[in-house]
Amino acid sequence: MRKKLTRTGNSLALVLDRDLLEATGIEASTPLEVSTDGEVIVISPVRKGRRTERLRAVMDRAHARYAGAFKRLAE
Repeated sequence: MRKKLTRTGNSLALVLDRDLLEATGIEASTPLEVSTDGEVIVISPVRKGRRTERLRAVMDRAHARYAGAFKRLAE
């Protein structure tokens, strides 16, 4: 999907289509995280801590189960 920026005062705005917003679950009140690597701009909804906690639990289980393999791969 190609988009053009819209001038809003001294700034530029990106208007996102309703279909895209609905597909990602973003609403007007959704806090967004904006980041860049210098070439690409990434816009994503701020994730709740519960999701981070689940990911950490999965990583802890994987580390406990495969710590030896991870160590050998790192060498």
